[in-house]
Amino acid sequence: MLIKPVIKGVVARSAHPFGCRAAIKQQIEFVKSAKTINTRPKRVLIIGASSGFGLASRIALTFGGANADTIGVSFEKGPSESNTGSAGWYNNIFFKQEAEKAGRTAINIIGDAFATETRTKVIEAIETYFEGEVDLIVYSLAAGFRPKPDSDDFWQSAIKPVNKEVSGATVLLDTDSWVESHIEPATEQELRSTVKVMGGEDWENWIDTLINADSIAANCKTVAFSYIGPEATNAIYLDGTLGHAKVDLHQTSHALNLKLAQFGGGAYASVCKALVTKASVFIPAFTPYILALFKVMKEQGTHEGCIEQMQRLFRDRIYCDGVTPVDAERLIRIDEFELDPKVQQRVKALMAEMNQDNFKQVGDYQGYKNDFLALNGFGLEGVDYQATVPFDVLKELQP
Repeated sequence: MLIKPVIKGVVARSAHPFGCRAAIKQQIEFVKSAKTINTRPKRVLIIGASSGFGLASRIALTFGGANADTIGVSFEKGPSESNTGSAGWYNNIFFKQEAEKAGRTAINIIGDAFATETRTKVIEAIETYFEGEVDLIVYSLAAGFRPKPDSDDFWQSAIKPVNKEVSGATVLLDTDSWVESHIEPATEQELRSTVKVMGGEDWENWIDTLINADSIAANCKTVAFSYIGPEATNAIYLDGTLGHAKVDLHQTSHALNLKLAQFGGGAYASVCKALVTKASVFIPAFTPYILALFKVMKEQGTHEGCIEQMQRLFRDRIYCDGVTPVDAERLIRIDEFELDPKVQQRVKALMAEMNQDNFKQVGDYQGYKNDFLALNGFGLEGVDYQATVPFDVLKELQP
């Protein structure tokens, strides 16, 4: 088959396997050339390992100085006669190949991270490959719904404001079009469900499972990812359902910190910068801000992607010399370049100027779209996108 990008709105319907391989190698080369992570967690569990911050964490910890062995959990789909399979499927495959070439252990567990059977497989893998213990747990799960225990029902998240309607623009990547939208406030049920899906409860359940299985090593740490953002995004993010879920995540980090203190370890929520991820493109009315932010930060030379953020997180924050630096709410902050007052002043001015006629010129739309395409293996240098890929070749690739 000849694999081309297929996009519906902000959803990618195709992925290029060898573009995904090129993206993995590109990130590996970056961390190899970056200042290294000196303290070395050797046995790392990453929940949500196939894309975004989870994948970047896996690459940084394996190739960026720590030389870690990893177990990655993700829920991905392989190829079929009518579909290429997901980008995460190929990310898992090619990360494992590169890690094993470097002499590192890389175990991929494909399954629903909310399911009991997946947790059982993880415990078994820890026993088999990690001598029964992990040194670090990275929680990077992004899901739209979460099954209720012992039920066929589920909680579903809703990315909405709270208590008031919000108006804003979304850019559809399939048509390169600017669409104005009006988002109604969430109901109480939608708010509660979003916190259940995207808050800290499942993270705590995972840590409790590992504690109960005696899988926590001395000095074990855990980290989950958050976002706060500037005033410009508060209505749809910080003050909305997502913000409520992140507050729950932050509070969970404090509870887990007390639990892991018994092992000499700790738990942290890390506040990252706004980026193009498979989750962030779904946030309504958020795109104009990212377009302006990318343009300003690239002009100033402070722009970072997932891999730059994760290398810096583990090198300069979680595994720095001395105590992990946190703010007054005990959050790790790696969003300081984004929130620089001069950056935000310029971003605000660009957003005021931006509209449906000029957003491609005023903001960094091409950079935004390129990042989205790269998430799915498209637009990478060194890949022959005109070559057909036999289905048999895809079927042979296994995570």
